[in-house]
Amino acid sequence: PDSRDAERRPAPAMAADASAAQPSALASVWAAVKPFVNGGASGMTAMCFMQPVDVVKTRLQLAAASGATGGTSPFAIVKEIIATRGVGGMWAGLSAGLLRQATYTTGRLGAYRALTDRVAERDPKTGKALPLPLATKAGCGLVAGAFGATVGCPAEVALIRLQAAGGGASLGGVVASAVRNDGILSLWTGVGPTIARAMALNAGSLASYDQVKEIVDAQMGTSGSRTAVVSASLVSGVVGATFSLPFDYVKTQMQASSKFSSSLECARHALKTGGPLQFYSGYPVYVSRIAPTIALTWVILEEFLKLQKKVGL
Repeated sequence: PDSRDAERRPAPAMAADASAAQPSALASVWAAVKPFVNGGASGMTAMCFMQPVDVVKTRLQLAAASGATGGTSPFAIVKEIIATRGVGGMWAGLSAGLLRQATYTTGRLGAYRALTDRVAERDPKTGKALPLPLATKAGCGLVAGAFGATVGCPAEVALIRLQAAGGGASLGGVVASAVRNDGILSLWTGVGPTIARAMALNAGSLASYDQVKEIVDAQMGTSGSRTAVVSASLVSGVVGATFSLPFDYVKTQMQASSKFSSSLECARHALKTGGPLQFYSGYPVYVSRIAPTIALTWVILEEFLKLQKKVGL
């Protein structure tokens, strides 16, 4: 009996080791997916507030491409939407917009933070990540943007077509129609300009966000302050919008219809009909959408991080 008891004694210790390892494994999984979960959740929350501006931006670009001359101001478009479809028309395509955030924003913000954390050098005393050079941040933004755009392109196509169709269309109906008429690859229509737009937007906005945030915090002697977050978000929104709008214009035209066989053909048509400024159709609306959306996304993300820190996540 004594020998059998001795053989059984290590078992409780082994069980304790296994139970201790389980939380560690879960913590590792959470650490890996946390940037992606937080990025998608913050983007979806911000989208609920900014969808009306996105609807107006899309309608402005489509009106400019069609050569319309009257009723193409932002105020005229808002008036027309509310008169014909009610206030709810300002949220046309919200389901696709949320799906886009759940794919594109989850991918781009998650990949960006994962990449910057991976390449950053650590302070030997505190173990905290040291600030990255601006060029490295921009490179991480390029890669993250390309990844997010590839994952989110089907939702992007559905969103554009929902907004172009107006009332009466549904997310499922738009997707089913695209697949039935043009095949499943039609969901990646305009993937080239979508990736180009995302790379330009993210290289500009994400890199400038981190850079400005670090500068403001250094000047104020703070770390992650609300002032730094909002200031950096607004600056990065303007930078990202200016870099990406030409690509966004081509992407919108490619995804709204199938009359262009390539992004280059679409760009040439825009240059021929409207000149270089055609690519900046709806610039004020685009900036007014991008900057607040980015600001909201980052502020919400910071609040999520604070809440998770309080509960030990």
